[in-house]
Amino acid sequence: MPFKFENLAIPGIILITPKFFPDNRGAFGETYKRSEFAGHGIQESFVQDNQSVSEKGVLRGLHYQKNPKAQGKLIRCLLGKILDIAVDIRRGSPSFGKWVGLILDGESAKMLYVPPGFAHGFLALTKSMVLYKTTAEYAPDCERGIIWNDPAIAVDWRIKNPALAAKDMLHPLLKDSDNNFDFK
Repeated sequence: MPFKFENLAIPGIILITPKFFPDNRGAFGETYKRSEFAGHGIQESFVQDNQSVSEKGVLRGLHYQKNPKAQGKLIRCLLGKILDIAVDIRRGSPSFGKWVGLILDGESAKMLYVPPGFAHGFLALTKSMVLYKTTAEYAPDCERGIIWNDPAIAVDWRIKNPALAAKDMLHPLLKDSDNNFDFK
């Protein structure tokens, strides 16, 4: 099997490790295979790919799109190293406001699946290139966010003063966010 799937502390968030096959030319491996992903609970189809390049210390997030354009994301760091964070924002969830964070880097090729109903963000620990697939296309009217340093969530970002986009400095606290996700 070319992938290892690991359920993390918050149900629905899955760490995926692809298998690469090295030879004298380099290495080859699959990074996505619909049948394998569906067989491990990731049923959604991916419809858009996004790529970012970030300097060390750049924090992107915490972002989400609300329904009806909610996005699941499959995140992979192609080059460099990031601290990737997913926050459960589904009202009524036993893990509401809790977060999962892990290091993704270009060497391990590990990926993180974050389903709809979670806010997502990452901190570039080195200059990094990140690619992520989404289950819904970008919809500016549904784009929302939560302030990166919300004390109620208390993400350990490992940095005091990250470089932020202007809009990311203006996001509300989770308790004040425009969020239409309910736990099922």
